[in-house]
Amino acid sequence: MNDHQNPVVRVAGEADVEAAAVLFRGYLDFYEVEVEDPDAPRAFLAERIRAGESLVLLADAPGAGPGAGAVGFAQVYRTFSSLALRPLWILSDLYVDPSGRRTGAGRALLREVLRRAGEAGVAGVQLETAYDNHVAQALYEAEGFERDAFHIYFNGLGQG
Repeated sequence: MNDHQNPVVRVAGEADVEAAAVLFRGYLDFYEVEVEDPDAPRAFLAERIRAGESLVLLADAPGAGPGAGAVGFAQVYRTFSSLALRPLWILSDLYVDPSGRRTGAGRALLREVLRRAGEAGVAGVQLETAYDNHVAQALYEAEGFERDAFHIYFNGLGQG
């Protein structure tokens, strides 16, 4: 894949459950999370997407049709900040498949989460996922969020 092309980021719908579940399983495997029922990640995502309880984003490889080339996955939980009395988002899952590394998929997903959060008027986005610290901080601040407004986790595994 050409490093100069950008992945297309979109909101996952019910038709995307299989593609999202494959990436979610990759995320769980990466963090060595043991799941007894192999269908549990798929069922969990299907319910979250159907009920609108999570914002699930997919990054498709450039030139691939929707779902045909999904290489990145992000899941955002919506909650409420009792400190700011405004909605707060928690980005708890962000994963880029090895086939999508060096494509900018991780950065595109993080940027899209932050852009949508800014548009939604949330108080902040709590990043509880592995990502390069410096990139995450720069993107966070570029979207108008204050670095010290919340306890933010930057775990710095350099995915992207």
